[in-house]
Order: sequence, then C-alpha cells, then structure tokens
Amino acid sequence: MVSGSLGAPVLRESRLSRLSSNTCRAFHVFRDVPALRAHRRELLSNGKTVGLVPTMGALHKGHLSLARQAAEENSNVVVSIFVNPTQFGVNEDLDSYPKTWDQDIAMLEELDQELEKSGKGRVTTIFAPTTKTMYPTVPPDSTLPGTGSFVTITPLANLLEGKSRPVFFRGVATICMKLFNLVEPERVYFGQKDVQQTVIIKRMVKDFHLNTEVRIGATEREPDGLAMSSRNVYLGERRRKAGIVLSQALRAAAAAYKMGKRGRDDVLALAWDVANRMSMEQDELTEMERARFEVDYISLADPDTLEEVQTVDRSKGAVLSGAIKMLPLEAVSEGEKLGSGEDKVAVRLIDNIILEPSKS
Repeated sequence: MVSGSLGAPVLRESRLSRLSSNTCRAFHVFRDVPALRAHRRELLSNGKTVGLVPTMGALHKGHLSLARQAAEENSNVVVSIFVNPTQFGVNEDLDSYPKTWDQDIAMLEELDQELEKSGKGRVTTIFAPTTKTMYPTVPPDSTLPGTGSFVTITPLANLLEGKSRPVFFRGVATICMKLFNLVEPERVYFGQKDVQQTVIIKRMVKDFHLNTEVRIGATEREPDGLAMSSRNVYLGERRRKAGIVLSQALRAAAAAYKMGKRGRDDVLALAWDVANRMSMEQDELTEMERARFEVDYISLADPDTLEEVQTVDRSKGAVLSGAIKMLPLEAVSEGEKLGSGEDKVAVRLIDNIILEPSKS
C-alpha cells in the first residue's frame, strides 16, 4: 500500500483484502465521497442503521470501546480514520502525530470477530479520506482568522482547551460536520475524556438540527488511572510515570466534592496540592531522573456552558477538568525506555471527571 499525505494508505473503494485466515468477510474501505454515499444509500434501503466512530487513527482501547458501544445500538459501525490538519495549530504536532494503519486495521478485525460471536452489530465500513476529499476547494488552514469554510461554536470553543489551542475546536467542529453530512449516521460516538469536545458536538448537533444522536462513552484508563490517548505513545517510562499527576489531582478534587465541598476553592484546593507537590518532587530530582510538567489549567465548570463556577449547583453538578504539558526530558540515560520521538516532544495531556448532581 502507498501511504497518503497523512499516513492513511491510498485505496480504491473496495473491500479490504488483508484478512485473517478464519475470516470470511471484509471491511468496506472508502477514500472518496460518491462511493461512500452509494454505500450509505444501500444500507438505508436495506433498513440498516449506522453508528459513526470518528477517529484520527492510532487506535487504542478507548476507540474500541466506542465501536463496541456503537455495535450494541446499530447494525453497522463506520469508523473514520483521518488525521485532521485544521485542528492542529501552526506550531503543533501534526507531522509527528502517530499513524498506525496496519495496527489499526488489525485491531478492528479482532474486534469485529468478537462482535460476530456476540450477534450484535458489526464494524463494516472504514472511511479513510484524503485531505483533498475533506477539503476540496482550498487547502486546510490552521491560522486565524484563516481562509476556508469553517464551523465555529462560540463561546464554548474559546474556553479551556480553546484558550491554549485557538483553532482546535474550529477544526473539530468543521470535520465532524463534514463527516456527519457524508456518513449520515443515526448515532455518533465520542469519548468522555475529551469532555469539551463532547459538549461542543452536542451543541452543534442541536443548533444545526443535525439528524443524529450523540452518544458518550466512558473514559478508558490505564490501571494506574492515566486516561488513554493516542498521544500517550510519546511518553517514555519517566514521563509516563509522572503523567498520572493529572488524574490524581482530579481524583483528589472529586473526593472533596463527594465529602460535601461545593465551593470552588474547597474543591480545587486538593487538586492543586497534588499538582504542586508532584512538581516540587520532580524539581528535587536530577536532570537524569526528573520529568517536569506545566499545569495549563484545572477547571471547575458548568456542565452545559463550561463557564467557571464559584459554587457547584447541586441540581446540575459540574465538570472537573484539567490539562498539563509534559515537557521534553532534559537528559536521558543509556538504555532508558523512551517514547515515540525519544521524549523530545512536549505532550499535552487532558482529563476530566464529571461531578454528578447531589441532594446534599
């Protein structure tokens, strides 16, 4: 297979030929719009339902859990694989974003074999478009105000992650609008880890009267609590160990909420205590031992508007979220287990916990 500009192989609209020996079916793989739409019309005429799982590839258990959820609720699951350039800023890691097509396909094949035995829906279709397919008239633009056709959801897109990544949610909303228009899914599936993304997509679907339902799957985590992310491959052993500080900080704040704390300072104090203590511990280590990080934000926000709150409304609950940047290692030792890019790339980690409404 010949790789395309963003890592997905160039394929004709045909069935995937690479199959395990005991599999008698294949995925439909589409690169262009007309054949995808013809396929969708065929499914519709046969009374089939479609659940869409949008991804940028580099699949992990979180993506698979969304596809599994989609198969529970639909006869056909479509997985899109497209590294969307417009959600990367001009100085962000588009070129180094992991591209693992063969591994992704193998994971989806294994999942589909599991689904076949369960009698539920199946992963039947992969949409892996080219950049020209998704942006047919002008090249993708990651500048502001930028040139092109964009979907903007404000003020939601300007908060939290949007403050540090001003084009990110413009790119997310735009690509999701395109995918929803092309696939016409009955339901779409997103992970809770990207909580701001889920709120923005829900708002877009509501405001533009899109004929689809948004389903949110729980955040998949590593045993130590780190939220699964395609970017975790950049974390070597040292940064991976320190990176759990974000989930630990949020869990500490969530514990304060469960103990009855409702004021902003009372809820967030424990989170900042965890983050500051870990930062000081790293500072005390040598360059060969430490993994430094910067806290971008720790937020306590309204679940609908994502505006910061001073007191949690008991009837609504809140969204507790945060972002940290794992800095490049200052020095490495011989034989040290490094991540992709040899731990020379800063890695942004995000996470959140939903604080449910309470009666007390």
